[in-house]
Amino acid sequence: MPQQRIALGLEYDGSHFEGWQTQPHGRTLQDRLGQALALFTQQDAPSTFCAGRTDSGVHALEQVVHFDTDCQRDETSWVRGVNRFLPDSVAVRWARVVDGEFHARYSAQVRHYEYWILNQGVRAPLLAHRTGWVFRDLDVAAMQAAARELIGTHDFSSFRSAQCQSATPVRTLHRCDVDRVAPVLVRVRVSANAFLHHMVRNLVGALVAVGTGRHHSTWVGEILRARDRTRAAPTIEAAGLYLTGVEYDGRWGLPQARERRVFL
Repeated sequence: MPQQRIALGLEYDGSHFEGWQTQPHGRTLQDRLGQALALFTQQDAPSTFCAGRTDSGVHALEQVVHFDTDCQRDETSWVRGVNRFLPDSVAVRWARVVDGEFHARYSAQVRHYEYWILNQGVRAPLLAHRTGWVFRDLDVAAMQAAARELIGTHDFSSFRSAQCQSATPVRTLHRCDVDRVAPVLVRVRVSANAFLHHMVRNLVGALVAVGTGRHHSTWVGEILRARDRTRAAPTIEAAGLYLTGVEYDGRWGLPQARERRVFL
């Protein structure tokens, strides 16, 4: 049978996995998805490619994945059939047959992330692994002023990890905003054409340093222009980070991209 390319939309709780990318121990999202696809198709697990290789503990509401297969099933069967073999912490939300030129990573135009911060004096066990935690009161107005310094096309070397393998540190940040959506919940939303390794968590770490009064809002712009990771704030924990949407050109026929709400 001829091969076809399938795109899937995934939602998952990243606290149950050690990131996206396959590892020998098999406790990653790519490993578990591959196992489910093999069981459903009764074939060897196909190679899978995702829009964003999320780290251990990072969640997704709308991760996009593609793979090639000669298994012929309708789109509804791909959703229900693969979900039958996935744990409760991950689910296929939709499936589409796509043109062979589509690539989940390289065809993506914009990626949306949210970072959620529990901002109160005492940690909340029911939000463990769902939010980051900052016990000092955050000045959201100062954080928003600092966030404006990051919008645009820049060299984000100050906000990439030492392990980042990207050929260039230049990225275009379309949005970076901060708001307090509940008395003890602060949300940071960022959108860009692509992100460097740990870039979102490093940006949020810098904004938190401003919000707690350790630095003035203009400091973030100074760090950005310095292009020096050693001068920036520590990387904030992974628990509060969510991939909320990925945008593609309409010609691929995927469900209309929209950012899904994490909590509120």
